[in-house]
Amino acid sequence: MSAVAERKLTNVFERYLTVWVALCIVGGILLGKVAPGMAKYLDGMSVFVNGAPVVSIPIAICLFFMMYPIMVKIDFASVVKAGKSGKPVWLTLFVNWAIKPFTMYGIALLFLGVLFRNLIGVEATDLVKMPFGLDLAVGATHGAGTVVLQDGVKMLQVPLWRSYFAGCILLGIAPCTAMVLVWGYLARGNDGLTLIMVAINSLSMLLLYGVLGGFLLGVGRLPVPWQALLLSIVIYVALPLGAGYLSRKWIIAAKGETWFTEKFLHILTPITILALLTTLVLLFSFKGETILGNPLTILWIAIPLFLQTMLIFWLGYGWAKLLKLPYRDAAPAAMIGASNHFEVAIATATMLFGLSSGAALATVVGVLIEVPVMLWLVKICLRTEHWFPNTQAGIRE
Repeated sequence: MSAVAERKLTNVFERYLTVWVALCIVGGILLGKVAPGMAKYLDGMSVFVNGAPVVSIPIAICLFFMMYPIMVKIDFASVVKAGKSGKPVWLTLFVNWAIKPFTMYGIALLFLGVLFRNLIGVEATDLVKMPFGLDLAVGATHGAGTVVLQDGVKMLQVPLWRSYFAGCILLGIAPCTAMVLVWGYLARGNDGLTLIMVAINSLSMLLLYGVLGGFLLGVGRLPVPWQALLLSIVIYVALPLGAGYLSRKWIIAAKGETWFTEKFLHILTPITILALLTTLVLLFSFKGETILGNPLTILWIAIPLFLQTMLIFWLGYGWAKLLKLPYRDAAPAAMIGASNHFEVAIATATMLFGLSSGAALATVVGVLIEVPVMLWLVKICLRTEHWFPNTQAGIRE
């Protein structure tokens, strides 16, 4: 086999991400038992609006360092080359924004709201943040929630399955812009095209994430905190995107592209994973009791997420074959939709519904299954490479 055929994960954090996430689950649950006030104290270090916590400062810092290294890798000037790639870019945009959000909604509703509802608990409830700017009396209803007073702060009490459902929705509207670079590389895809699709999807999220998120949450009778949605996009997409663009430009101008690629980006990778793992420990320190009380919770959430991943992959991969795309373009075009931008989903769920919400937990389950499922899809791609034309069309690496 050629050197190209021997691509492997070499970074220990990426290679064993599922193991690290599993350890964070255990560590978070233990932290919740040993020091139950720590995560709550950190989450209390927030920006408050009308007496309600809106942005957790420690979590915002962690999530910025999850997002910035992704954005700084992208050369947004390459977006102008997208027209040369044509069909694969339009395919991934169509799947990611016209198909994926709605199939996630339907699959999650079927499994969490119908098939698994009794297993999750028909009477089980979750406390989520009130949309800031909304001031309802205790006992009032909003969507599927009821306003209650918790530690002096008004919260919405919603069915637990709906909270998990909200997290799945937020994952479904977040096409991957980070790990897909890894999956495309391992599948021997067109790295140049993958970067361009990542750039385009990052820009698309600025316009579509809030609109689709608000619409689908509203249809699902969940709180629609439009102000918080817009704020989350600014903080967790626009801010790191802008910082990544400017710092990339300045660093390359000062130190050169070789130093930027071989030194600077190499330093950032463990920072991204450490920020993610720190966030996960805090999340699970809150959800320990829920998981211990119903240890199959993670499985109930994982099943619809797994089915969604497989459906979107095969839709994208099948359409790529019908469009007669070369394999190097077909593999990343299918994977960018199958994989989720769990960093933004976690950030948004935390801001909209709270660090202790079931919605935040559901987004974390997306991280847990991401690596094994996507590595499986990489193997499927490599074994089916002969399905596609053996041409080198598309953008060169």
